[in-house]
Amino acid sequence: MPYNLRNQKEVTEAMLRRTEEEIYQHLCPLTMEVYVTPEPVPFTERTSGERKIVKEGELWGKVWDCAWFHFTGTVPESAKGKKVILYIDVHGELCVFDENGVPVQGLTSGSSSMNPLCGSPKKREYVITECAAGGEKIDLWADAGCNDLFGVRPDVGMVEFAQISICRDNVKALYYDAYVLFDLMKETPEDSAKHQKLLRALFEASCQLWDYTDEEVEKARAVLAVELNKKGGDADLRFSATGHAHIDLAWLWPIRETKRKGARTFATALRNMEKDPDYVFGASQPQLYAWVKEEHPALYAQVKDRIKEGRWEAQGAMWVEADTNVSGGEALVRQILYGKRFFRQEFQKDMEVLWLPDVFGYSGALPQILKKSGVPYFLTIKLSWSRHNQHPHHTFLWQGIDGSEVLVHMPPEGEYNSMATPWAIKKAERIYLDKGVCDEAVMLFGIGDGGGGPGESHLEVLKREKDLKGLLPVTQGQAVDFFHRLEKGKDRYCTFKGELYLERHQGTYTTQARNKKYNRKMEILLREAEFAAAATGGVYDRTAFERIWKEVLLYQFHDILPGSSIKRVYDESLERYAALYEETEAMVQSAYGQGDYAINSLSWDRSGWLKKDGKWYQVTVPAMGSALLKDGTAAAETAAEDPSVLENDQVRVSFDADGSILSVYDKTQDCEVLSAPSNRFAVYYDDGDCWDMTETYRERAPRYFALTDAKAYVDGPMKKVIQQYAFGSSVLTQTISITDGSGQVRFDTEVDWKESQKMLRTAFYTNIETDEVSCDIQFGSIKRPARRNTSWDMAKFEICAHKYVDLSDCCHGVALLNDCKYGYCVENGMIDMNLLRSPNYPGEQADIAVHTFSYALYPHAGDLAHSDVRQKSYEYNIPLQFGGKVEQLVTVDNPNVIIESVKLAEDSDELVLRLYESRGVPAAASLRFGRPVEKAVLTDLMEEKERPVDLSAVSFGGFEIQTIKVKLKERKEPENAVSHRP
Repeated sequence: MPYNLRNQKEVTEAMLRRTEEEIYQHLCPLTMEVYVTPEPVPFTERTSGERKIVKEGELWGKVWDCAWFHFTGTVPESAKGKKVILYIDVHGELCVFDENGVPVQGLTSGSSSMNPLCGSPKKREYVITECAAGGEKIDLWADAGCNDLFGVRPDVGMVEFAQISICRDNVKALYYDAYVLFDLMKETPEDSAKHQKLLRALFEASCQLWDYTDEEVEKARAVLAVELNKKGGDADLRFSATGHAHIDLAWLWPIRETKRKGARTFATALRNMEKDPDYVFGASQPQLYAWVKEEHPALYAQVKDRIKEGRWEAQGAMWVEADTNVSGGEALVRQILYGKRFFRQEFQKDMEVLWLPDVFGYSGALPQILKKSGVPYFLTIKLSWSRHNQHPHHTFLWQGIDGSEVLVHMPPEGEYNSMATPWAIKKAERIYLDKGVCDEAVMLFGIGDGGGGPGESHLEVLKREKDLKGLLPVTQGQAVDFFHRLEKGKDRYCTFKGELYLERHQGTYTTQARNKKYNRKMEILLREAEFAAAATGGVYDRTAFERIWKEVLLYQFHDILPGSSIKRVYDESLERYAALYEETEAMVQSAYGQGDYAINSLSWDRSGWLKKDGKWYQVTVPAMGSALLKDGTAAAETAAEDPSVLENDQVRVSFDADGSILSVYDKTQDCEVLSAPSNRFAVYYDDGDCWDMTETYRERAPRYFALTDAKAYVDGPMKKVIQQYAFGSSVLTQTISITDGSGQVRFDTEVDWKESQKMLRTAFYTNIETDEVSCDIQFGSIKRPARRNTSWDMAKFEICAHKYVDLSDCCHGVALLNDCKYGYCVENGMIDMNLLRSPNYPGEQADIAVHTFSYALYPHAGDLAHSDVRQKSYEYNIPLQFGGKVEQLVTVDNPNVIIESVKLAEDSDELVLRLYESRGVPAAASLRFGRPVEKAVLTDLMEEKERPVDLSAVSFGGFEIQTIKVKLKERKEPENAVSHRP
């Protein structure tokens, strides 16, 4: 008789289902009191909410409600001698607290919307006793969130289970024995001996089971133990597994819920460590640890103990897992500066790994920032999400725009939520691109994004897989130890140079434009405030600067700044941004004081027209100094006759009847800048979400705002045209202006945007023939394709840039400057800027609001490298300030060397200057300070490693960042003056 393999498999599958059902015996329901509040309240106020009595099947709250559950009951006498648990699922997130108000364990609904390929999220079991006497009283408090791991779902807030139950650990062990072997069987060829052996063992185990008595269960386990005890032997590849709970600090939930997710996740990890001595868990983001420390100090103390023990890995060099496309250069430095300092101060751990598994592309400036911060390693998985082209490596050396290198590993499974099952191990082995030169890879297992982390299922599976025949070995360990081993073979790894561009989520360069504008303005204002305090000798409040910076860094999290969170996140962040801006602006004004001086915080002299109190002044303000405003000319704005042309000594701008620009003629170069009518406000249909816009959106012809009015005015040296437009329910007002002595054409814009599922763009069609566009990024620039010849070019249909993009040939060029925009399409001489997007998911009404922004077209002689575009883009974003006289702090004799920031050192009263070479070629620069220098050293971005420097000849590689720490001689204070310096 032939073997009936199909029937054997069916019997085995049925056995797996039945075994899972036999693990628990539910005895009686718990009694539940619920105290509901709209926002979280602490343990000490747990009875302050609206009191309800609920039962299984009843709703206890609405979405985003918070509640304290009080579970009470009595263990039945029938449970005597048994392991008793509470089996609880309230279709929300729970955290059990002890009698002292300390988080003990998280509980998660089994019906969460987690991707099933990442494993079950359910954590329903809370142990009361390993051996019940019967009659034990249950009195338990748990903090609940009326939300799913992933925000909301239809049945959120309904109690599904709240039972006193018996848990049969031997049946549970049988289930995981069978589960692992069954999954391994599915991953082996059906005609292989291994497949047949596994199937037969599973079938024979099934045949032992009738009533699931303890004797039957042990017999079945004994059958399976034959296969589980077969060892793998020598392996060509190994996996280092680290438990992980990637926690988005905001996404489909508000920031306040993340604080509770952190407590639930950390408490659960600690409890699992008590149960499993092999378990190694890791968590990133100092901001998350800081919240836990603030709100749950006793829980935090337990975490510190586990970190000291080596069972818990503190991960990630940044304060938060930040976006690196839109965040500014100094902000990325501060992310690492504050992140590393936190982990050192709290845990005496020096972070060596940048931990960004889920960020939407990685700036080419990052390797240098990492290298000069003492972070030699980088982990991500996100490039596996690219749509069109596969990144060629999982393990490689990444070289930045300056030539700095870091070692990168991308877990080949492409997951930070691995199930850690045989299927996951086989998948990772199959697609690991560098397995020929690498002996090891990382696996990040657990439930993430919404937190939770590894559950019982992950750990039980891993126990059985350590050296199981048919699988590559899997050993739990810290990721940093893996990188130390990986580094030994770095001579064999390939090098990838430039940015790590993600071929997805390009809509995040634009979505939630107000947040992006505030981020840009806060980065600039903090720069100004730190310079003002340092340069004037006024109050330098380190505590305030650090507090403000850390909150700005929080909002650079990769689901906040990119625009991919729910509406509430932006309602709250915009309110906080406004308060932070007001506070920081007051610090600037306090430092500069009152007066008739123009103050320039940039590192080169600035000349031009300036208007103050109704008067125009033509000024030249020295680098990092001030100039007295004198010989001002009062000028009243007067109407001009012709709104179809603007002209000054450098440029002539002509308008069509529809308001678009027909011509921009550069008088200084005697050439026409444009090849076609430009600056039409195009509205594209956009049915994407907050992350992704349809790549073929241009295939559907756009509609345009219609001009309703245009008037021309003259205001002293400024000539301008004010245009008004309408589209549907939206209105747009734009002031196009030119100023004597300048070739910039400026566009100051206000839009009351009321369109849904639409995208607003403007384009300039230039006469420049070039294959590449130069884009401003952090601490330099990068060239990207301006043609669509290959799939790699096509994938870059939308690119990210900061203060400018530039098209140039050998003779002349055109730059588009901006004050808060990041998304561009550049192709065949066209520069198209993405102004607004209004998708509906996950943030409803994204960008439906009143927006103000500004951009400028700037024709120039020569290519980018030989132009002043970089300086003009800084001037466009960093206005001159007004106040009292400021003595010149420092000058730099090389125009390509830019001082990005001036601050007080973290641990002394010395000044720290951050400079970089902006052209991309080696350079030397001389620095001259306004006061005598007592001490000057080069240091790293952590302000620690010091080496001598000659200020008259500071050397730079192309795009190199240099950080200089100086001690200046004290100013001679007037008699009776009080110094405010710390």
